Amino acid sequence: MGSIRARIEVALARSLPGAQQAPARLHQAMRYAALEGGKRVRPLLTFAAGELAGADPARLEVAACAVEMIHTYSLVHDDLPCMDDDRLRRNKPTVHVEYDEATALLVGDALQTLAFQLLSEHALTDDPALRLTMVNTLALAAGSRGMAGGQAIDLEATGKTLSQAELEYMHVRKTGALISAAVKLGALCAGPCPAALEQYANRVGLAFQVVDDVLDREASSATLGKTAGKDAKQGKPTYVSTLGVARASQFAEELRCGAHAALEGFGERALRLRQLADFIVLRKF
Repeated sequence: MGSIRARIEVALARSLPGAQQAPARLHQAMRYAALEGGKRVRPLLTFAAGELAGADPARLEVAACAVEMIHTYSLVHDDLPCMDDDRLRRNKPTVHVEYDEATALLVGDALQTLAFQLLSEHALTDDPALRLTMVNTLALAAGSRGMAGGQAIDLEATGKTLSQAELEYMHVRKTGALISAAVKLGALCAGPCPAALEQYANRVGLAFQVVDDVLDREASSATLGKTAGKDAKQGKPTYVSTLGVARASQFAEELRCGAHAALEGFGERALRLRQLADFIVLRKF
């Protein structure tokens, strides 16, 4: 994980516009948002899926950067006053606090478009049809039927009580869609994505959010690198508010076991993906 994280940091720094390139303030803010922070779970999943499929690591770098840019853009926008109104992200002030709201909005816009620029500029697979599939996969994951749609449902649900099924409907989109896309893009760098990998991706994507909800209740802001307890303060429905801490933790463990089961046919080639499922569910930050 340390090796891949270091590699992604270099690749992101190389892919982002230079800090002094005009418009300098925007480019500095983009680098502030994207570099030196985060668990890099999505790039790690891209590399692990690509390793299983036998993909070229140079291609995986580009795919991983594209996914991480979409993720970072979503965090920048989620933190804005019109959304979650947060002041802490990745152990530093959020972009709109460090710069200003207008710059933060543009940072998100620019990171999103740069992600698709990367996918279009680089031949990440020898099959033109699969290159289109990669663009389509990321677009669906980020759009109204994926991450953006999940955020809209989340905002509408504030102050309401949701069932477990309704929570899953929301978080399969808000959190799970991009995590699933990270796995798929890694596999697509080598060829079509196996159905079993999609099953794995769907389970770890949902598990990530369940654990996030537990940690939001139980961990500190210093540990998380973001404001702890904000979901409860804002009246947002979570797996903890619906199921309680114990049952939510049990559900995450069930998803982890399901993710492992989906990988049974791959043998040792899926070791990294198994380890990441463990990390996602057993993490403390």
